[in-house]
Amino acid sequence: MNLSQTKFYKPAMVLLAGALFFGVSRVQRAMNDDRKTLGLTRMEPLENAPPVLAFTTVALGGFRGLIANALWIRANDLQEEDKFFEMVQLSDLITKLEPHFVQVWLVQAWNMAYNISVKFKDPSDRWRWVQRGIELLRDDGLRFNPDETLIYRELSWFFQHKMGNNLDDAHQYYKTAWASEMNDLFGGKPNFAELLDPKTDEAKQRVKLLGERYKMDARLLKEVDDLYGPLEWRLPDAHAIYWAEAGRRKAKQEEQQTLRRSIYQTMQMAFMRGGLTENKLDKTFALGPNLDLVEKVNHTYETMMEEDLTQKEHIKTGHRNFLVNAVYFLYMDYREAEAKRWYQYLEQNYPQALVHKSGKKLSLDELAIVFLTEDVGETDVNKTTAAIQGLLHRSYVELALDDDDRAAKSEAMAKQIWNRFQSEIKGTGDRVALKPLQELKRVVRDRMLGPESSVSPEVQARIRTKLGISASTNAVPVEAAPK
Repeated sequence: MNLSQTKFYKPAMVLLAGALFFGVSRVQRAMNDDRKTLGLTRMEPLENAPPVLAFTTVALGGFRGLIANALWIRANDLQEEDKFFEMVQLSDLITKLEPHFVQVWLVQAWNMAYNISVKFKDPSDRWRWVQRGIELLRDDGLRFNPDETLIYRELSWFFQHKMGNNLDDAHQYYKTAWASEMNDLFGGKPNFAELLDPKTDEAKQRVKLLGERYKMDARLLKEVDDLYGPLEWRLPDAHAIYWAEAGRRKAKQEEQQTLRRSIYQTMQMAFMRGGLTENKLDKTFALGPNLDLVEKVNHTYETMMEEDLTQKEHIKTGHRNFLVNAVYFLYMDYREAEAKRWYQYLEQNYPQALVHKSGKKLSLDELAIVFLTEDVGETDVNKTTAAIQGLLHRSYVELALDDDDRAAKSEAMAKQIWNRFQSEIKGTGDRVALKPLQELKRVVRDRMLGPESSVSPEVQARIRTKLGISASTNAVPVEAAPK
């Protein structure tokens, strides 16, 4: 390069660099706008991290992903070593580094609710970790990933399985604690008119608490109850359905399947165990079937089969099993007209479900007897509780009709089932045990004589007369109590 060329080379490079910087600045502005629109710039400041990590994170900027990957590898090693407490701390740093790394939210919440909680014997300690898992997904995971289907599904699963099922020794404590919280929140059952249009200070505070603490929308709450209810919002099943439906409304068509499954499975469980009867004397409650949900559960199954043709046969299996249970529970609860209606529906849609293993088609009466004598042999606490409560209900109605012999037989059968179940589960612990028989009697009696009972006033009066109790109280004198 000669002297004349050198003379013009540097100014040309400066002009070229200036032009390139100007072009980049124009493109960068558009890129920043796109990042903001797509939510790619939502980064929380890294708090409570070791100084070296905090400094390195700020200094490296775009290399945050590499740091997160290194920490994730270490977190997996800690999980293999069953060091869940250390893993939670490390995972917390990863979520701060990469808040859109969905898998970390899921694993961290799972460890809290499932792995760490069971390391404690005290139910209150377990409950704290289950709550932390739920809060992590609900309060933080969805804040950074409001459209992430997997987080909605996992949140729904925690309510359906961890709290709603009986696989954890402390499951009854979880249900009681949650029912107490929801009872305080809603003041009993939700007053949807008040929640949608709060006028009093108390109602406004309730709506504020619903949104700020529990991250639930009053309008969606009402829509879910209209679509799938009436649901018992003091129980976890209702909240499992709420979060699955909230996710469905944000999910793409190809992401619907897992949330759809969560809804119809939980709906069947809400039917099986979604009836709550509270003992106002000792503040405890008992669960039983919610027979008012039969129509909505059936509609949910039919809708889901129409929406998901690829899983239709699988959904039909659950639908058939639900209908068999519905017929039996209604029959045993003395709602024979409804039982007959659903028996005919079952016969029309799943005729093979009515064929006994002997090859004989079962009538409605025969179906109930076979279900009672054969299927209760399974150690299913929900089915068995429903069977016992249905027999006790029958016993009280027969007592009111002066059919004392049949009443005694129904009660004796309930006792026989109770004894058989307790014998079958001996040695498995209290988590799958039935409530004491006397308590189940009280639950059925209180439900039948309560202000919201579907039992006619005449039958209620006859039951009170037979039991020797007044209309102002449901307390049964010791000498008059059924034996």
